[in-house]
Amino acid sequence: MRPGDLAPTVFTTVGLRDACRVELWEEHNATALIGLEVRAPEPLQATELNVQLPKVHLARVVGSAHVVERTARAIGRSPADAVAVYVSLRGDSWFQHLGGTRSLRAGTVVVCETDRPFARGFGRGLEELVVKLPRQAIGARAGQLTLPSPLTYGQDDPYVRALAHIVGGATRTGRAVAADESTVLDIVAVLAAGRNVACAVAHRAAARTFIEEHLTDPGLGAEQVAAAIGISQRQLSRVFAADGISVPRHILERRLQLARALLSSTAHAEQASTVAEIAGRCGFTSATYFSHAFRSRFAQRAGDLRRQAST
Repeated sequence: MRPGDLAPTVFTTVGLRDACRVELWEEHNATALIGLEVRAPEPLQATELNVQLPKVHLARVVGSAHVVERTARAIGRSPADAVAVYVSLRGDSWFQHLGGTRSLRAGTVVVCETDRPFARGFGRGLEELVVKLPRQAIGARAGQLTLPSPLTYGQDDPYVRALAHIVGGATRTGRAVAADESTVLDIVAVLAAGRNVACAVAHRAAARTFIEEHLTDPGLGAEQVAAAIGISQRQLSRVFAADGISVPRHILERRLQLARALLSSTAHAEQASTVAEIAGRCGFTSATYFSHAFRSRFAQRAGDLRRQAST
C-alpha cells in the first residue's frame, strides 16, 4: 500500500442520543485527531471524516455552534507533540491562546502547536480542514520548530491554496483524490517555519504547489516548473531526488491519482465521460500511455474501474 491509499473513516454525532453527543465526540477526537474538551449550546451536530496517512493525519470537520478547548488537562490526558493546521472553509470563529484572542474570518488558516493550551469557538458552526503532523515528521524539513504563538495566513497565499486543494480533495466523501504526503509535509514546513525552512524544502514546496495548480495542463513539465519558481532544471531535479522521486514521476503520480478519482466517481458528469476523455482532463495527451501507466500503478485497467463505478 502506498501513501494516500488508506481508506477514510467517518464519525458523526447525528442520530446519537443528545446526552451522549459531546462525550462521544470528545472520545473520537482524542483517538483520531486531537484530544479536546467540548461545550455546545445545543445538541451537537458534528461529522468528521479522517484520513490517516503513514505520518500525517487529515480531516474534514463540519459542525454546529460549539467551543473546543485544548486545556492543560486535555494535553496531559492525550499529549500529541504535533503541529496542527486548521483551514477554515465556512464560518467565522475565534482562537484564544496565552497571548490573547484573535477573531478569524472564513478562509483563514491557523498553524499552532497541539501541546500549548488554546481554545476555539464557532458561533454559527463550521466547516474546516485539519492537518496534524507529528513534530518529528517535519523536523528534517523545518528543524527544531517552536511556535509559541499561532501563525495565521489568508486564502490568497499560494501554499494555503495548494494545501486546501490537496487536503480538501483527499477528504471528500465522493471522488476523493489521494493526498501526496511529502507535498503536505513540505507545504506545512514552509507555513510553520517560514525563512527558517531548508532551502531545498522551500524550492520543493514551491514546485509542488505550482504542480498542483497546473496539474491538468498537458504541457506541464520540469522546464515549466523550474521557470515558474526561479531555479534551474538541474537544481529542481536535485531537490526532488533528495525526497526520493523525480519531477516527471511526481507529476505522473498526481495525474494518475486524479484520474483514479474521476474514474471511480458515480457523478453523472464522470459516468458520461470515456476513459480517453478523463485521461485528457487529467493532462494526458495519449490514451494508450495513460492506460498502460494506470494499470502499472494500480494493477487494474482503467476501463474496468470505470465499469465498476457505473454499475
